[in-house]
Amino acid sequence: MFRNCRIPARSLLKPSLYCQQQRFFRTIGVVGAGQMGQGIAQVASQFSGAEKVYLQDVSEKQLDTAKAFTHKLLHKNVAKGKISEQDAEQILGRIQFVNNLEALQDADFVIEAAPEILDLKKEIFQKLDKITGPDTILATNTSSISVTQVAAVTKRPEKVISMHFMNPVPHMKLVEVIRGLQTSDATYQQTVELAQKMQKVTTLSKDMPGFIANRILMPYINEAIFVLQEGIASVDDIDSSMKMGTNVPMGPLTLADFIGLDTCLSILRVLHTELGDSKYRPCPLLVKYVEAGWLGRKSGRGFYTY
Repeated sequence: MFRNCRIPARSLLKPSLYCQQQRFFRTIGVVGAGQMGQGIAQVASQFSGAEKVYLQDVSEKQLDTAKAFTHKLLHKNVAKGKISEQDAEQILGRIQFVNNLEALQDADFVIEAAPEILDLKKEIFQKLDKITGPDTILATNTSSISVTQVAAVTKRPEKVISMHFMNPVPHMKLVEVIRGLQTSDATYQQTVELAQKMQKVTTLSKDMPGFIANRILMPYINEAIFVLQEGIASVDDIDSSMKMGTNVPMGPLTLADFIGLDTCLSILRVLHTELGDSKYRPCPLLVKYVEAGWLGRKSGRGFYTY
């Protein structure tokens, strides 16, 4: 559906073409009900103007967890006076928690937020390409994997793009937008418009491993883990040095626990493999922690115990 459009100053399209291309996304799909998917679905329901948001996951347990967590976060906002009780119920009521991907067949825009595994993402996009309508835009929330590679398994590479949200999604303002080699101007413009409706600020990155944020962030976290492994300083001293010495809100090891050590390892492996530079080699201590199941906050133990 098209609305009366106000042309943004940075639009890449001619005014007449922009007004033709601007769309109102009635139904948004989110694939993956983990921490990122849950947050994306909540923000989409709250701000995007969509009438319905589908949050899909193959695990019923994960869907139940996501629903409970969304309820908890929304009612925290009620307690703080940010939204009303009625607002919270309406936001939650617009989200449909489903375990079959076919439920997303009528979605106008789909955001995939599955684990950072290329083969898994390719499988999901092949299915979405068959299930959804030809005009549906398919976005990946990948934090490091090539959008062009993912798009290549579909018959609509011009409608595939990356929206890299930051964690926690409801609180972090940034969305990195990454165009694949064949992503159209219209797809890019519509994606930016959707992000803005979701009250996010966008940056544009080329389709290179790690994009902007993780290309800078992951070597920083990795080096902090090397400092710990080499016995140069303790966990607390590493984090305290960076917090109080560089004025960041949390230290690198606390941040790694928050992101998930398995996610950090996956991103570093992509950087190391794709760029071939030894500076991205994952610290052996990080590998051992992931092998032990110490993944950070989500597992109850990482560099800290929760």
